[in-house]
Amino acid sequence: MSGATPSSHGFTVLAHHDLADRGDGMQVVRNGDVVYVGHTGTTGAGTSILDVADAKHPRLVAQWNAPANSHTHKVQVADGLLLVNHEKFPYRTPPAGPVSAGLAVYRLVEPTAPEQIGFWDCGGLGVHRVVWTGDRYAHMSATPAGFRDRIWVVVDLVDPTRPVEVGRWWWPGQALDEKRDWPAGQRYAAHHALTDGERAYLGFDDAGMVVLDISDITQPTFVQRLDWGGGATHTCLPLPGRRLVVVTDEQQHDGPHAPERTIRLIDVSGEPTVVAKVDPPAGFGALPMRFGAHNLHENRAGSYRSEQLVFATWFSAGVRVYDVSDAAAPVEIAHWVGWPPAGQPVAQANDLWVDDGCLVWVTDRIGGGLTVLEPEPWLRRRMEEAMAA
Repeated sequence: MSGATPSSHGFTVLAHHDLADRGDGMQVVRNGDVVYVGHTGTTGAGTSILDVADAKHPRLVAQWNAPANSHTHKVQVADGLLLVNHEKFPYRTPPAGPVSAGLAVYRLVEPTAPEQIGFWDCGGLGVHRVVWTGDRYAHMSATPAGFRDRIWVVVDLVDPTRPVEVGRWWWPGQALDEKRDWPAGQRYAAHHALTDGERAYLGFDDAGMVVLDISDITQPTFVQRLDWGGGATHTCLPLPGRRLVVVTDEQQHDGPHAPERTIRLIDVSGEPTVVAKVDPPAGFGALPMRFGAHNLHENRAGSYRSEQLVFATWFSAGVRVYDVSDAAAPVEIAHWVGWPPAGQPVAQANDLWVDDGCLVWVTDRIGGGLTVLEPEPWLRRRMEEAMAA
């Protein structure tokens, strides 16, 4: 099998959009009949907005650039607001000039024409990934001044025109005036946390999964962590009704010598324990560019929600769907790998959003733009069963 060859089981391509030849799509969110896409930053694009009332024919209605020396690759939408991160780009190289570092807040009186109403100035290297599903508090990974790498920060949006930081948590040693206490060659950095009641499950790179008590979200406290030696822990998705967390370790390296990065299921009913590890898809390991796990569909309100089916992106291995009804034995039931865009050796599926109509919206982080996948009838039936379960 050649992983560069497109393949599909369970999906057909409903539509594709090249994002005006600025196809470096990163995070994607659908809200009603509008899709918001944050861009990686290589094209200079910041945010794209598409009218998708006709999902077969997405229509680009707005696109603006990221600030100089920065990227705005993450988007969150709820309660009539759009939140967009601002972070130094490229992340670890000296800036060519001033950097925009923080969180921009837009009001969506007209969903396709956001109006910026506020900005939280983070300083340092800025905000990486935001989690906000509405109400008062947004939380995010950010690198404020005085820190070596990303920490977890809580921002109060009670007045969205004046966002205010109200809480933060970091691993001891992340502050520049502290002594590091983690092994040489490892990176301890927050990515983002997803919550279940009074617990936040935070991907913390080489520290694995960190569990925080957020009974008072403005004063998060450490509960425990679980480290399985995977590296680059990214997304920790709770399945609350089953006391499980699905975790990805992000592939951050190109080519056949990259370390394995995959998906694990964690039982959190007591002391956190790995109950299963997903075998990476076969046939992709020798390809160039990234091959490994990355993002999960996060079961947001207003989207497709299931505790039996998990949707993941795998860069060159495209989109993979797992039935986790038996947590100890996850089974891949569907997949899609698209054509590489012109000049790109393999596809690089980056993020996905599964809407409440069972359509899957997928971005490519390099140049492939936005693709809309429609489940075949058998897969749609399984998705509907899993949603109702």
